[in-house]
Amino acid sequence: MGEDGGVMTHIAAEADISGRGDLDVVLRRFYTAAFADPGIGPFFTEIAGTDLGAHLPRITDFWERALFRTADYRRNAFAPHAALHSARELTAEDFGRWVQLWRATIDGLHRGPNAERAKATGERIALTLHKRLHGVEASLESEDGLGFVPLAAVRLHSLA
Repeated sequence: MGEDGGVMTHIAAEADISGRGDLDVVLRRFYTAAFADPGIGPFFTEIAGTDLGAHLPRITDFWERALFRTADYRRNAFAPHAALHSARELTAEDFGRWVQLWRATIDGLHRGPNAERAKATGERIALTLHKRLHGVEASLESEDGLGFVPLAAVRLHSLA
């Protein structure tokens, strides 16, 4: 309760993403949400059969390299996405949902330039993967014409 007797609605912003430990927390929370998501979860759980314990160190290396240039990541990030796409099409809506969960995870934990860079990088990666999988001229319009971010993201944002 605030001093005026009202309910406090302001939540203090968390610190910026500062290193591998923060990335580990972000990625664990993100993948927990992504695995449970009815839309994109099956890509991880059923199609890829992702073992989070094995996947997490590699993806943390990826993000540590992307944000801080302090990890050595030399894997081909496109190949596993191409394999998923060949098993079940990765649509603009799927990438939009990934971006939505990624942004929400970061926003729930961190504020600052690294957090903003992580969100922008995630969106750029999603756009690049979508274009590579569907061709350079691929449209990011969803089937319902609402664009790259699915309607669920608009609804979720309106509740915030």
